[in-house]
Order: sequence, then structure tokens, then C-alpha cells
Amino acid sequence: MTINLRKASRIAINALTPNRPHHAQWLITRKCNYRCRGCNVWKEQDKRELSTEEIKQGLNILKDIGIVEIVLSGGDPLLREDATEIIEHSSKLFITTVYDNGSMAAQKIDALRNVDFAAISIDSLDETKNDYIKGVPGAWKKAMKAVETLHNEGINVSVTPTISQQNLYEIVDITNYFTKKGIPVWYCLYSYDQTGDVNQLFRIGKENDEFIIRDKQAMVKLCDTLIEMKKKNSKILMTTKLLKVLRTLFSEGKRTWKCQALKNFLVIDHLGRIAGCHSHNFAGSVFDLPKLWKSEKFDSLRQTYNECDQCAYLCYIFYSLYGGPSGNLALAKEQWKNAKLFLDKKH
Repeated sequence: MTINLRKASRIAINALTPNRPHHAQWLITRKCNYRCRGCNVWKEQDKRELSTEEIKQGLNILKDIGIVEIVLSGGDPLLREDATEIIEHSSKLFITTVYDNGSMAAQKIDALRNVDFAAISIDSLDETKNDYIKGVPGAWKKAMKAVETLHNEGINVSVTPTISQQNLYEIVDITNYFTKKGIPVWYCLYSYDQTGDVNQLFRIGKENDEFIIRDKQAMVKLCDTLIEMKKKNSKILMTTKLLKVLRTLFSEGKRTWKCQALKNFLVIDHLGRIAGCHSHNFAGSVFDLPKLWKSEKFDSLRQTYNECDQCAYLCYIFYSLYGGPSGNLALAKEQWKNAKLFLDKKH
């Protein structure tokens, strides 16, 4: 486990320092071995990517500008041959989460020993349905085995179902199944790219009628149920505030948050290009971040993001709600019971 005193003290200082970004998501590769029906990444492969040393240099820059938490994703980041070296370096600097579609984690278990969370995507307890969503036979068995293996090895594994019309009515069952085993659950929400910017940083998915949540009342009921479950279940890694925001979105069609992209968080693609979120054109390179962060260009872009209402990607909503010292303190207060997820592990 990676929470040593030096890392903990740096994270605490950065989290309480204003006017800094605290979260980054870095899609370190476009490589993907799955064919998920709700995703577009596998359709737009790109063999180009930064070298190991370039990514480590970029991670150092992110540390210097104040990043506290980072998500390494893709594609599937574990498909990179140098994944172990990249993850080890990141884990020394940040609270690090690595996303895996379930196909690689068991093979790359040593790469995940020092991460704060290994997030495995499982969208259904029904093997046939899950494999249909993933577009690959055998995906469910691999993912379930990966979760079991990592959990038994003492690695902080979590399960991350993407809530959609396909699995809306079984999210509670998925949650109970894994949390009763001591495995935390964090949710994604099916969304798709709606931007008119043809130069957006990268594309995740196009509108798919199979996945769009049509039963809004069921989604509202799910939010209410999870809010109640959270009172007794600390393994549900979704804040009450976020659930209430989602409830209002589906019950009233109201967005009660303003996007804080390029203020609280930023995204980086496989070539090191940065943007506040993936739906807009890239705004520069990770290597230029120190001089760009306080520039007039970025101030103007922050206003553009703040006025944008094109998406409902859950990670962007979350880090718009929780950013800056006050947001981090509020998050720490709500999630205090979950501190044992970090502290109970061996250092």
C-alpha cells in the first residue's frame, strides 16, 4: 500500500491549497482488447503513445502543479508493456486508481500491488448479459476471477459497473453482491458525446438506444435506495451529494452543478495533450502545464467549460462538486469511515 508519511503529507498540503487542480485522468493508451457496445475507443485505435520516460516526466509535472489524485485509463492501461513502471511511479506521487476492463488485472497483478484502487469493470451478474455489453465472450469470467484474485492478494480492488438501461434494475444486486464480500463499488453512468466540436480531444461513444436510461423513475428510485444503503454500507464509494444531484437530474431534468473542468480537474490523452474534458479541443501539452495554468487562455477556457451543459459523465460531475480546499474537506468528512480502506493495508 502506498500511503506513506511523505506521500500523505504532500497530498494533504495540495488538497488544502486553493487555485490548483486536484484530479487528473490520463488515458495513457488507446489500445483496447474489448469491443464494448457503449464505447467508441476500440473503433479508433492509435498505436502512437508517449514513452515511459515522457509519461513519468508528465506525472512529475502534475505533482508540481498540485494534483492529488490520478486515474490511469485507456483503452486498457495494463496493455502497455511498461504499465508496471508507470503505475509504480504514479503510486509514489498520487492517490492512484487504475482502470481495467477485467481482462488484464490478474496477469498484471504485480503492477497493481501499490495502487490505491484497481477498478474492474463488471456491468452485470449475468454472464451472458455482461459478455454482450463487453462484446467479448468470456469477459465476465475473467473479470470475476480478477476481482477475486486481487481481493485475496490484499489489493484494493473495486468494481465499477456502468449504470445504463441494460442493467438499471440489477445495480442494487450488484452492489450487495460485492460489498458483502468486502469489495467497494463505484459507479459510472452511461453517457455519450454530444459536443459539436469536431476537434474534441477524443471520443468515448456515440448515442446507443440500448443503453440510454429511459426509465427515469427507476433511476430516481435507485438513487434513493443507494442513499439509504450508504447509511449502513461504507463500501458504496459514491457520495450522498452526488446521488442527490443525479436524482434531481433524472427527476426534474435539472443540472444543479456547474462544470469545473480545467479548474478542479483535467484530462490527458495518449499523446500528452490536455483539456478540461475530452469533449472539447485540446488546449496544450502536459509538458507546458506550468506556464499555461494561470494564463489568460486557460481562464477563458474555464469559462467555456463552466457554461457547457453537453454531458453527464459521472467523473466530471463528481470533481465539479468536489474541488478546492472546501470541497476536499467536505469529501473527507463524508468519506471518513472509508479511511480504513487505506489505513488497514500494509505500508
